[in-house]
Amino acid sequence: MILEALGSAVLGLVLAWAAIHRFSHRLPLRTLVFATGVAGALFGDFVTHSALGPGTALASLLGAAIVSAASLSLLLRPAGRLRRRSAPA
Repeated sequence: MILEALGSAVLGLVLAWAAIHRFSHRLPLRTLVFATGVAGALFGDFVTHSALGPGTALASLLGAAIVSAASLSLLLRPAGRLRRRSAPA
């Protein structure tokens, strides 16, 4: 159980690093991104482990990766400025 949680935390760090490396211009502070990646991975591991039970380490890591990626995707900002058109008179 401890190794599974540690593995999911490392997986969250790796996903957060990859997101920072790829989308650095569209993400907030690095510390927030790393914290979100780890927290999402740990939560995903917890939910998957609770649903499937013990003995499913690979499935729990898959759940951790999915929830971590979904959490990190919520931090992305739009790439360009939003154009607002004025309402017709």
